[in-house]
This record gives sequence, structure tokens and C-alpha cells, in this order.
Amino acid sequence: MNFIPLARPGINESDIQRAVEVIRSGMLVQGKNVNAFEHAFAKFIKVNHAIALSNGTATLHLALLAHGIGKGDEVIVPAFSYVATANAVELVGAKPVFVDVDISTFNIDAKQIEEKISARTRAIIPVHEFGLACDIEEVCRIAVKNNLIVIEDAACALGATQNGKLVGSFGHFGSFSLHPRKSITSGEGGVLTTNDENTMLKVRALRNHGIDTQQTEMDFIEAGFNYRMTDFQAALVSGQLERLPSILSYKNEIAAIYFSEIKNPLISLPVVPAGFNHTWQTFHVLIGDNLDQKKVIALLKERNIGSNYGAQCIPAQTFYKRKYNHEVTTEFPNACRAYTKGLALPIYDRLTKEEAFYIANTINNL
Repeated sequence: MNFIPLARPGINESDIQRAVEVIRSGMLVQGKNVNAFEHAFAKFIKVNHAIALSNGTATLHLALLAHGIGKGDEVIVPAFSYVATANAVELVGAKPVFVDVDISTFNIDAKQIEEKISARTRAIIPVHEFGLACDIEEVCRIAVKNNLIVIEDAACALGATQNGKLVGSFGHFGSFSLHPRKSITSGEGGVLTTNDENTMLKVRALRNHGIDTQQTEMDFIEAGFNYRMTDFQAALVSGQLERLPSILSYKNEIAAIYFSEIKNPLISLPVVPAGFNHTWQTFHVLIGDNLDQKKVIALLKERNIGSNYGAQCIPAQTFYKRKYNHEVTTEFPNACRAYTKGLALPIYDRLTKEEAFYIANTINNL
């Protein structure tokens, strides 16, 4: 068996041709392809607006700025996620307040949110981890009760639903990533979704140095950024968006192989609650206490299988540990377990079923 990487982008020749045509045109920066992609993305999520940006972290950053969240404010985030979720809060000068996750879903434990709300809390950033929607309906209920902004971190979860409604359409904003490990990719890139026109206009200004997008003459109404997506990136990802339903369907077939074939009692498989679908950005399992995560990753590599831990226990990372000094093992036991005992297995649309059976068999023989 040749080496099986943890991830591989599903870019085909037609995607490449679309990008090449834009490159040859010389019209490289944000243009008609970005506009077309934004309209298609908004239609897919069933929201009024989608704003294409340079990366997923930029989407979180601008969502916070658009609501005036900054110094002195607090934002609730899950303790287990990619560190960018909390970094965006730090970037605007606010304080991330961590909440432990449900160990069965790896998503924020909604039952623990309200006890972390203070007079300074302005927003919640729930993460739909690994492609499974969190209990976003309950998060939004809590947010409405406490007058909080909800910014869905759906970086991994394009196409995920709770009770048939797509993530990115529940909160004030939905934040998506187009990194190569996602179901569709523009290399780097991100999309912010919203139904609110005023915050949409503010984000569109902030992404392009603060230019007023409603005026024909150039005027700068914000101290903005260069968070634009290039036109050839939009061209590259547009065809993938069209294929997304078939991409997700195939990934579910790979997941079904793992569920049926992985029988190692030392491995705990992921859980998909009733009323939710999973888009499988990552097939994340937990290994037993008597298995060493680093040794398992090394052993799989020897057998030509790429794997890694899934995400970070953010308050255990050096920056956050030094700044906030949390007792992570007692405050966030599930986040710690997911971080130290989690294992991400390959799952993508170019992974063959033969390779999936090989991976499952190898896991059974750890």
C-alpha cells in the first residue's frame, strides 16, 4: 500500500482550468469570480449574504470587529478546537472564556455555557467540530436569553445540519474555512455568512482597507485590512462547491466503512446524535488509556497511514497557559482527553474504499 496522507484536496482538472483561465486573463484580484462564488455560497447555505475572505481566521476576526467586540469584553469559546478560534478573540483585545466539550461529540457542552456568562460577555463562538454541528439550537436559545452575539465557527462543517437547517444560518454570522483539509478548498480562503445587511456592509468595507462599498467614489470609512480573496482562488473552488453534495455523500460511505470495520475495543468511534448529520472533515476517534498517542501516530506512519491528533486543548497551549493559568485537567477534562487521546484518520473524496478497509484493518491490529 502506498502512503495514504491524512488529507488530500479534491481538486480536478476542470477546477484547475477555471483558475488558469483567470490567471491568463490578468484580472487576478477580487472580481467577477469572487462575486459569483459569494452568490452561490449564500444560496447553498440559504442566507442573504456571503463574504469571501482571505482565510477562515479573517472571518472570525471581522465578525467580532463588525459587532464592536474588543477590550474589556468576554467571548465564550470551546476549550477544544483549533487555536484560531480563541486567537481571533485575542486579536480584538477581548478575553476568551473557555467551556469544556462533550466527549462524545467533541463539541461545546451547552449545559456549561450559562455558568460562564458574566456582565462582560458579548458573544459565543460555538464550533461545529470535525464536521458535526454542535447543539446550535440550544446555543442560540441561550444567546437570545442573555442578549449575546453568536458567531458559528463552521470551519470544518460546510453542509452540516441540525434538524435539517444548515450550520452558518443559525447565528449572527457563520464562519467557514477553505483550507486544503476542508471538503472544498481555494488553498487559503474563508467565507462569512449573515442575514444582516448592516454588518455585511461593515465586513465588506473592513476586508478591503475600509473602502465604502456603497459609493462610486473611493472613500475610506473604516481602518480596514487586506482580507480579500483573489479571483483565481474563487474560480478554483467554485466547481468544488457545485460537487459538494457528492463529495459529502462519498465521505459518508468512507465513514460507514470505518464504523463497520473498526472493531478494536481500544478505539472509541465518533457519535452522531439523532437530528444531526456529519460532514466528516475529520474522522476523529479516541484511543484507550493504555495506548500512547504519539506512538500510535508513529506506528500508523510506519504502515503508510497518515494520522495526527485532531485539535488542541486551547487553554493548555503555552500562550494561554501563561496568560490565564487554567488548571486544565480539572477545569476541562474532556478537552484534555480529546487532545491527548484523540486520533484523526484519513477521510476525503480521493481516499479509495480499498484504502479505507486497509486503515480499519491496521487500526484493529494496533
